[in-house]
Amino acid sequence: MIKHIVLFKLKDNSPEKCAKARDTLLSMQGKVPMLLGLSAGVDELHSARSYDVAVEVLLADMAALEAYQDDPYHCDVVKAYMHSVVETSVSIDYSMS
Repeated sequence: MIKHIVLFKLKDNSPEKCAKARDTLLSMQGKVPMLLGLSAGVDELHSARSYDVAVEVLLADMAALEAYQDDPYHCDVVKAYMHSVVETSVSIDYSMS
């Protein structure tokens, strides 16, 4: 199993924009077939080092991660929207043991 986590700092981190970003990420449920698990949330601490929104995706293996990176809904809808509202992001992909 591979866990893919991305943290996003938004250009506008108002509650409404954070909720829209979270909902856009969650819209992948049922539309991106290789997802075995999906969660997303909005930061509640709002510290200086906090990011605004996070997404966590669970995939079967590296092949599924590669397929996810090229999935049409992920790319054309979710990534397109997130790139338009994100100031910066960081990610990690790791094997779960």
